[in-house]
Amino acid sequence: VIAMLSCARIGAIHTVIFGGFSSDALKDRILDAEVNLVITADGGFRRGSITPLKCAVDEALISCPNVQTVIVVNHADMPISMMPGRDFWYASLMEGTSEICAPEIMDAEDRLFILYTSGTTGKPKGIVHTCGGYMVGATLTTKWVFDIKPDDVYWCTADVGWITGHTYVVYGPLSNGMTQFLYEGAPDWPQRNRYWNLIEKYSITILYTAPTAIRTFMKWGTEWLEKHDLSSLRLLGSVGEPINPEAWNWYHKHVGSEKCPIVDTWWQTETGSIMISPIPGMTPLKPGSATRPLPGIDAAVLNPDGTNTSSGLLAITSPWPSMLRGIHNDPQRFEQTYWSKWQGKFYFTGDGATLDEEGYYWITGRSDDVIKVSGHRLGSAEIESAFVDYPSVAEAAVIGIEDAIKGHAIVAFVSVKEGIPADKALEDILKRHVVKKIGALARPERIIFICELPKTRSGKIMRRLLRDIAEGHVLGDTTTLSDPSVINDIKNHYQD
Repeated sequence: VIAMLSCARIGAIHTVIFGGFSSDALKDRILDAEVNLVITADGGFRRGSITPLKCAVDEALISCPNVQTVIVVNHADMPISMMPGRDFWYASLMEGTSEICAPEIMDAEDRLFILYTSGTTGKPKGIVHTCGGYMVGATLTTKWVFDIKPDDVYWCTADVGWITGHTYVVYGPLSNGMTQFLYEGAPDWPQRNRYWNLIEKYSITILYTAPTAIRTFMKWGTEWLEKHDLSSLRLLGSVGEPINPEAWNWYHKHVGSEKCPIVDTWWQTETGSIMISPIPGMTPLKPGSATRPLPGIDAAVLNPDGTNTSSGLLAITSPWPSMLRGIHNDPQRFEQTYWSKWQGKFYFTGDGATLDEEGYYWITGRSDDVIKVSGHRLGSAEIESAFVDYPSVAEAAVIGIEDAIKGHAIVAFVSVKEGIPADKALEDILKRHVVKKIGALARPERIIFICELPKTRSGKIMRRLLRDIAEGHVLGDTTTLSDPSVINDIKNHYQD
């Protein structure tokens, strides 16, 4: 956080890279962003052990001659190698320096940061955000969506290396003068009540976390949070992917004690700030819906030909302050990815959505996650929600694989709650349950029981990797996987 704010103050462009990335992933991002200075630490802490950081940087920099300076923070007090003339200890550099640093005067359209996000294929995209517009979006949406009060203690659980961390850990809360809680560690260390203990201990009033985390808490059971007083909470938030109604209701009942509004927020790395969300106290809530666009945001659900529809592709139809300004060093990819769908008229989010009779938006997931069975379009989010609705299921991800007769056949990857036998009997029950909830068209061809779903480090399910496995393709970009070992587990279960 200090490094990011320091860069902003002196007019340097920062690109924050998640600490769990491999040296190859670091190298690719450092080269693409044309980095010449790296700030790192000797190591970080997670689940009671130290994660080395500096050694991964050293490996990456073998292929990055453009980096002339490395500043190292002594965070874990672990032995590391230092290259004379290139590597410097942060504490030593700070000795004798003035506490006053005049801010650099910047133009509103000067670049503030580049942040990398994965594409469906190819190398990660370096999303460019600028000083003025991004800060307007970050500041206003934090104020509106979280209904901030002078005595709030705010906790966003996102890692700073992702856009949620940039906007709603660093820039948004601080530009509003909020008191916020930062945590380095896992939600289950040393025990699974870690989050609830911290909320009680620090009287946290706002919790902003991901559906993946919520479904994990569901899987663990309520006994871990029933031991703690969570009465300080007054507002809950969800971010990162659509939250299914079952997880929404569990979050509302067990974490929020049925008194805390839930702001189900939709936005992207590219949008810079929240675009669709309830405003607490103003917007009636519907479990599973991000509700309506915020003031100043023009959204629409469109057909591929650009006509309005109640179920189709989510578009933003007019500019907004915090919108991305490009993909670093790749204007052609920028145009093709976001502006080619409707001949440059509207921004293509890449997500599918439905619009109900009250004007509420229901995000159905990535548009390439739509499954077409016998000519009928089914959203992956709807089918996954039907699985999670069954009490034994913790998480589910569904994909469509090619089928000579139906076009697509549905394959489901399911993780069950602890102590539940994953057997043929449960498979048959789940197939019947999905048919009952949605219809015969949604009946899965196969259900594969797995330990964990493949997720990005920000908690999003990587369905395209599941498709690659199911169809026998070479895996695409896996650098953002939280736990690469799950891939072999999924492959083994799929082949059984």
